[in-house]
Amino acid sequence: MDIQNKKTLITGGGSGIGFSIAKAFSEAGAEVILVGRNEERLKISAASLKNATYIAADVGNTDDVQRLVETVTRDGGIDILINNAGVANYLPALLGDDYHEKAKEEMDINFFAVLNLINKFLPVLKQREAAAIINLESILVYAPSINASTYSASKAALRSYSQSLRMQLEKESINIKIFEVFPPLVDTDMTAGLDIVKIAPEVVANDLVAAVLTDEFYIRSGMTENIYQAMLASPENAVLLMNSH
Repeated sequence: MDIQNKKTLITGGGSGIGFSIAKAFSEAGAEVILVGRNEERLKISAASLKNATYIAADVGNTDDVQRLVETVTRDGGIDILINNAGVANYLPALLGDDYHEKAKEEMDINFFAVLNLINKFLPVLKQREAAAIINLESILVYAPSINASTYSASKAALRSYSQSLRMQLEKESINIKIFEVFPPLVDTDMTAGLDIVKIAPEVVANDLVAAVLTDEFYIRSGMTENIYQAMLASPENAVLLMNSH
Protein backbone atom coordinates (compact mmCIF):
# COMPACT_ATOMS: atom_id res chain seq x y z
CA MET A 1 0.00 0.00 0.00
CA ASP A 2 1.37 3.38 -0.98
CA ILE A 3 1.41 5.82 1.96
CA GLN A 4 2.67 8.87 0.09
CA ASN A 5 0.38 11.80 0.95
CA LYS A 6 -1.99 9.47 2.83
CA LYS A 7 -3.72 11.17 5.77
CA THR A 8 -2.87 9.00 8.76
CA LEU A 9 -4.43 9.36 12.21
CA ILE A 10 -2.46 7.89 15.12
CA THR A 11 -3.96 7.57 18.58
CA GLY A 12 -1.51 7.89 21.43
CA GLY A 13 0.66 9.70 18.90
CA GLY A 14 2.36 12.17 21.21
CA SER A 15 4.93 9.78 22.68
CA GLY A 16 6.26 6.24 22.77
CA ILE A 17 5.43 3.84 19.96
CA GLY A 18 2.79 6.20 18.61
CA PHE A 19 5.22 9.06 18.12
CA SER A 20 7.80 6.77 16.53
CA ILE A 21 5.13 5.53 14.12
CA ALA A 22 4.12 9.12 13.36
CA LYS A 23 7.73 10.02 12.62
CA ALA A 24 8.28 6.98 10.39
CA PHE A 25 5.07 7.61 8.43
CA SER A 26 5.87 11.31 8.12
CA GLU A 27 9.33 10.56 6.78
CA ALA A 28 7.77 8.12 4.30
CA GLY A 29 5.60 10.91 2.90
CA ALA A 30 2.37 10.53 4.85
CA GLU A 31 0.40 13.40 6.37
CA VAL A 32 0.03 12.53 10.05
CA ILE A 33 -2.52 13.55 12.66
CA LEU A 34 -1.45 12.93 16.25
CA VAL A 35 -4.20 12.23 18.79
CA GLY A 36 -3.81 12.07 22.56
CA ARG A 37 -4.93 13.55 25.87
CA ASN A 38 -1.90 15.74 26.60
CA GLU A 39 -2.22 18.76 24.29
CA GLU A 40 1.12 20.27 25.26
CA ARG A 41 2.94 17.05 24.45
CA LEU A 42 1.05 16.72 21.17
CA LYS A 43 1.96 20.29 20.22
CA ILE A 44 5.67 19.67 20.81
CA SER A 45 5.62 16.30 19.03
CA ALA A 46 3.74 17.59 15.98
CA ALA A 47 6.08 20.59 15.70
CA SER A 48 9.06 18.23 15.43
CA LEU A 49 7.62 16.44 12.38
CA LYS A 50 6.91 17.47 8.82
CA ASN A 51 3.33 17.28 7.53
CA ALA A 52 1.98 16.82 11.07
CA THR A 53 -0.98 18.24 12.98
CA TYR A 54 -2.64 17.22 16.23
CA ILE A 55 -6.04 16.94 17.89
CA ALA A 56 -6.34 16.62 21.66
CA ALA A 57 -8.88 13.91 22.49
CA ASP A 58 -9.40 11.05 24.93
CA VAL A 59 -10.23 7.92 22.91
CA GLY A 60 -12.03 6.52 25.93
CA ASN A 61 -14.45 9.44 26.00
CA THR A 62 -17.37 9.07 23.58
CA ASP A 63 -17.91 12.84 23.30
CA ASP A 64 -14.24 13.37 22.48
CA VAL A 65 -14.35 10.64 19.86
CA GLN A 66 -17.43 12.14 18.23
CA ARG A 67 -15.74 15.55 18.12
CA LEU A 68 -12.59 13.94 16.72
CA VAL A 69 -14.48 12.20 13.93
CA GLU A 70 -16.43 15.34 13.04
CA THR A 71 -13.26 17.43 12.95
CA VAL A 72 -11.35 14.94 10.80
CA THR A 73 -14.30 14.44 8.45
CA ARG A 74 -14.75 18.19 8.03
CA ASP A 75 -11.06 18.48 7.16
CA GLY A 76 -11.24 15.90 4.39
CA GLY A 77 -11.19 12.57 6.21
CA ILE A 78 -8.36 10.05 6.59
CA ASP A 79 -6.89 7.15 4.63
CA ILE A 80 -5.26 5.26 7.50
CA LEU A 81 -6.40 4.78 11.11
CA ILE A 82 -3.72 3.58 13.53
CA ASN A 83 -5.12 2.41 16.88
CA ASN A 84 -2.08 2.70 19.11
CA ALA A 85 -3.39 4.23 22.37
CA GLY A 86 -3.35 1.71 25.17
CA VAL A 87 -2.92 1.15 28.89
CA ALA A 88 -1.25 -1.61 30.90
CA ASN A 89 -1.75 -2.05 34.63
CA TYR A 90 0.29 -5.27 35.00
CA LEU A 91 -2.19 -7.21 37.11
CA PRO A 92 -1.06 -10.71 38.13
CA ALA A 93 -3.29 -13.68 37.44
CA LEU A 94 -4.03 -13.91 41.17
CA LEU A 95 -6.07 -10.72 41.28
CA GLY A 96 -6.17 -8.50 44.35
CA ASP A 97 -9.18 -6.72 45.78
CA ASP A 98 -8.65 -3.58 43.66
CA TYR A 99 -8.43 -5.34 40.30
CA HIS A 100 -11.83 -4.45 38.86
CA GLU A 101 -11.29 -0.78 37.95
CA LYS A 102 -7.79 -1.43 36.61
CA ALA A 103 -8.91 -4.37 34.49
CA LYS A 104 -11.91 -2.41 33.26
CA GLU A 105 -9.65 0.47 32.24
CA GLU A 106 -7.51 -1.89 30.17
CA MET A 107 -10.52 -3.40 28.42
CA ASP A 108 -12.14 0.00 27.87
CA ILE A 109 -9.06 1.57 26.24
CA ASN A 110 -7.41 -1.43 24.61
CA PHE A 111 -10.59 -2.99 23.20
CA PHE A 112 -13.85 -1.03 23.42
CA ALA A 113 -12.29 2.34 22.50
CA VAL A 114 -10.71 0.77 19.42
CA LEU A 115 -14.04 -0.74 18.37
CA ASN A 116 -15.70 2.64 18.78
CA LEU A 117 -13.06 4.44 16.71
CA ILE A 118 -13.24 1.85 13.94
CA ASN A 119 -17.02 1.99 13.87
CA LYS A 120 -17.01 5.80 13.73
CA PHE A 121 -14.33 6.03 11.04
CA LEU A 122 -15.50 3.19 8.79
CA PRO A 123 -17.85 5.42 6.73
CA VAL A 124 -14.94 7.81 6.11
CA LEU A 125 -12.50 5.03 5.21
CA LYS A 126 -14.98 3.34 2.87
CA GLN A 127 -14.96 6.46 0.71
CA ARG A 128 -11.21 6.21 -0.01
CA GLU A 129 -9.78 4.43 -3.00
CA ALA A 130 -7.28 2.70 -0.71
CA ALA A 131 -7.56 2.67 3.09
CA ALA A 132 -6.19 0.81 6.09
CA ILE A 133 -6.82 0.16 9.76
CA ILE A 134 -3.76 -0.70 11.82
CA ASN A 135 -4.28 -2.19 15.28
CA LEU A 136 -1.46 -2.29 17.82
CA GLU A 137 -1.87 -5.58 19.64
CA SER A 138 0.85 -7.41 21.58
CA ILE A 139 3.21 -10.37 21.73
CA LEU A 140 0.94 -11.48 24.57
CA VAL A 141 -1.88 -12.45 22.20
CA TYR A 142 0.23 -15.52 21.36
CA ALA A 143 1.18 -16.35 24.95
CA PRO A 144 -0.25 -14.44 27.93
CA SER A 145 1.85 -13.21 30.82
CA ILE A 146 0.92 -14.13 34.39
CA ASN A 147 2.16 -10.65 35.38
CA ALA A 148 -0.10 -8.86 32.88
CA SER A 149 -3.07 -11.18 32.85
CA THR A 150 -5.89 -8.75 32.12
CA TYR A 151 -3.78 -6.70 29.68
CA SER A 152 -3.07 -9.95 27.81
CA ALA A 153 -6.81 -10.65 27.72
CA SER A 154 -7.66 -7.18 26.39
CA LYS A 155 -5.17 -7.51 23.55
CA ALA A 156 -6.34 -11.05 22.78
CA ALA A 157 -9.86 -9.65 22.42
CA LEU A 158 -8.59 -7.06 19.93
CA ARG A 159 -6.72 -9.74 18.01
CA SER A 160 -9.89 -11.81 17.69
CA TYR A 161 -11.89 -8.81 16.52
CA SER A 162 -9.22 -7.79 13.99
CA GLN A 163 -9.40 -11.22 12.38
CA SER A 164 -13.19 -11.08 12.16
CA LEU A 165 -13.13 -7.56 10.76
CA ARG A 166 -10.61 -8.50 8.06
CA MET A 167 -12.74 -11.43 6.92
CA GLN A 168 -15.95 -9.36 6.95
CA LEU A 169 -14.41 -6.60 4.85
CA GLU A 170 -13.04 -9.12 2.36
CA LYS A 171 -16.39 -10.90 2.18
CA GLU A 172 -18.18 -7.64 1.39
CA SER A 173 -15.43 -6.51 -1.04
CA ILE A 174 -14.68 -3.37 0.99
CA ASN A 175 -11.22 -2.06 0.15
CA ILE A 176 -9.92 -1.45 3.68
CA LYS A 177 -6.81 -3.39 4.65
CA ILE A 178 -6.33 -4.59 8.22
CA PHE A 179 -2.81 -4.65 9.63
CA GLU A 180 -1.96 -6.12 13.03
CA VAL A 181 1.16 -5.19 15.00
CA PHE A 182 2.42 -7.49 17.75
CA PRO A 183 5.17 -5.63 19.63
CA PRO A 184 7.27 -7.36 22.28
CA LEU A 185 8.28 -5.28 25.30
CA VAL A 186 9.13 -1.81 23.98
CA ASP A 187 11.19 0.85 25.74
CA THR A 188 8.52 3.48 26.52
CA ASP A 189 7.05 5.21 29.56
CA MET A 190 4.56 2.35 29.87
CA THR A 191 7.37 -0.15 30.54
CA ALA A 192 9.69 2.14 32.50
CA GLY A 193 9.47 0.09 35.70
CA LEU A 194 10.10 -3.29 34.10
CA ASP A 195 13.62 -4.73 34.35
CA ILE A 196 13.61 -6.88 31.22
CA VAL A 197 14.99 -6.71 27.69
CA LYS A 198 13.13 -4.14 25.55
CA ILE A 199 13.38 -3.00 21.96
CA ALA A 200 13.35 0.60 20.76
CA PRO A 201 9.99 1.97 19.56
CA GLU A 202 11.69 2.97 16.29
CA VAL A 203 12.15 -0.72 15.46
CA VAL A 204 8.40 -1.33 15.64
CA ALA A 205 7.68 1.83 13.65
CA ASN A 206 10.12 1.02 10.87
CA ASP A 207 8.91 -2.59 10.67
CA LEU A 208 5.35 -1.29 10.36
CA VAL A 209 6.12 1.11 7.52
CA ALA A 210 7.98 -1.62 5.62
CA ALA A 211 5.05 -4.00 6.11
CA VAL A 212 2.42 -1.48 4.98
CA LEU A 213 4.41 -0.70 1.83
CA THR A 214 4.50 -4.41 0.92
CA ASP A 215 1.03 -5.40 2.23
CA GLU A 216 2.36 -7.67 4.97
CA PHE A 217 -0.58 -7.72 7.36
CA TYR A 218 1.13 -9.20 10.44
CA ILE A 219 4.06 -7.35 12.00
CA ARG A 220 6.05 -9.35 14.55
CA SER A 221 9.09 -7.39 15.70
CA GLY A 222 11.89 -8.62 17.92
CA MET A 223 11.22 -11.75 19.95
CA THR A 224 7.56 -11.82 18.94
CA GLU A 225 8.46 -13.96 15.92
CA ASN A 226 10.12 -16.48 18.26
CA ILE A 227 7.06 -16.65 20.51
CA TYR A 228 4.82 -16.95 17.46
CA GLN A 229 6.80 -19.90 16.11
CA ALA A 230 6.81 -21.50 19.56
CA MET A 231 3.03 -21.07 19.72
CA LEU A 232 2.59 -22.78 16.34
CA ALA A 233 4.64 -25.74 17.59
CA SER A 234 3.04 -25.93 21.04
CA PRO A 235 0.75 -23.28 22.59
CA GLU A 236 1.45 -24.69 26.05
CA ASN A 237 5.22 -24.43 25.64
CA ALA A 238 4.89 -20.91 24.28
CA VAL A 239 3.13 -19.86 27.48
CA LEU A 240 5.86 -21.49 29.55
CA LEU A 241 8.52 -19.70 27.48
CA MET A 242 6.77 -16.35 27.89
CA ASN A 243 6.66 -16.76 31.67
CA SER A 244 10.11 -18.26 32.19
CA HIS A 245 11.80 -14.94 33.04
